[in-house]
Amino acid sequence: MIRLFKHYIPHAVLLLGLFDLALLITAGDFAWRLTANQLAVDLGAFDNRVWALAGFAAMMIMVMTAVGVYGADSLRSIRFATARLLVAISLGVIGLTLLDFVIGGHNFWRSTLFYAMQGAIALLVINRLVVGGILGASAFRRRVLVLGSGPRAQRLRELGEHPESGFVIVGFIGMGEKEPVVEEAIARTAIHNLKRFVENLGASEVVLALEERRNSLPLKDLLRIKTAGVHVNDVSSFVERESGRVDLDTVNPSWLIFSDGFSSGRAISSAAKRLFDIVASLLLLLLTAPVIALFALLVKLDSPGPVFYRQTRVGLFGQPFDVIKLRSMRTDAEAAGAQWAQKDDPRVTRVGKFIRKVRIDELPQAWSVLVGDMSFVGPRPERPEFVAELEEQLPFYAERHMVKPGITGWAQINYPYGASIEDSRHKLEYDLYYAKNYTPFLDLLIILQTLRVVLWNEGAR
Repeated sequence: MIRLFKHYIPHAVLLLGLFDLALLITAGDFAWRLTANQLAVDLGAFDNRVWALAGFAAMMIMVMTAVGVYGADSLRSIRFATARLLVAISLGVIGLTLLDFVIGGHNFWRSTLFYAMQGAIALLVINRLVVGGILGASAFRRRVLVLGSGPRAQRLRELGEHPESGFVIVGFIGMGEKEPVVEEAIARTAIHNLKRFVENLGASEVVLALEERRNSLPLKDLLRIKTAGVHVNDVSSFVERESGRVDLDTVNPSWLIFSDGFSSGRAISSAAKRLFDIVASLLLLLLTAPVIALFALLVKLDSPGPVFYRQTRVGLFGQPFDVIKLRSMRTDAEAAGAQWAQKDDPRVTRVGKFIRKVRIDELPQAWSVLVGDMSFVGPRPERPEFVAELEEQLPFYAERHMVKPGITGWAQINYPYGASIEDSRHKLEYDLYYAKNYTPFLDLLIILQTLRVVLWNEGAR
């Protein structure tokens, strides 16, 4: 994987995206030439349309990212990828049409966009058939040797078996674990020269997955492997890189302390994030005020009780604040005390089902963003009653409060809906990754992919 702005991007995704960018510019230029030929006008130098082509390509790449064209499902299914591509190109053309209307120019003529749309769909589908198939082949995956044969090694094997995995495990070396889980692991004592064994396998990376590291680290072996040019990694860092989460089953406090992340040099990024929150929340409240008013009326007509409801949540540094949402449940929903939300929750009203499905009930939270209690992107704020329980049962849960809670977040776009201690554990792994690796680039990626969650009703409710 390639680390871009502290976030890991698979080589296959990056290369596919670069090919897509070149093909989009090609499709756009072809559309310009075709339109100019039909109108019998002089097209002029390429410099005259370079910004229009760049705008076309950039808009399409952003929308493709937003609807999940570069997601795991799209990478392994051409049918899925084609369906998402059709949606992305259509939304991109609509967006460019609106942009051209707003700026009052003639950069994106309707005929040019139509031809560019057809050309882009054809070229991008071919790209996935040819290049996508090549990049997905096992020959292009990194070859990994695992030192260990216990539960941690087994977790790596399960991770490598995922179709979207960017690596293939070429072997396991048993390092004397008392209870080996990976039966096919080769005992370390059976290998005379581990460095030569690694070279013969053609491994590009060695991952240390020992259950007990005290007095058992093969330092001499690791040093020889490292100086031979083979990358050496520990299991926690490897899983973080490959899965985009902090694995609570393998992580320990020392890793969190000494690994890269939680940088204090965020003053400029934090100021930019706050400025974006203020501007975006103001625009969102102004643009959606009629929508909020309409559904507030529908909520009032649908069931007795207040239109909005306030609920105490835990925010930055564990400080409580009140979140405001459109009411989607009956007023007696928690007569028996605080409860986890459920799928197909019977407490949800008729209008509530719809506004929760399309996230309209979340719109008033923009006020919490405007006043600074929340951000657009961050861990989902939880209720104090649940936080107290979760901090007792889940390690490092308090660390998620080191960043502001958000309307959308890394956990919300990566983990499906769930409401239990186990679900909270999985979401915490993504929240810790976000808190550890936050950058404006990651925020932009999350905001774009939130569109996928809304369109296809994925992620947390």
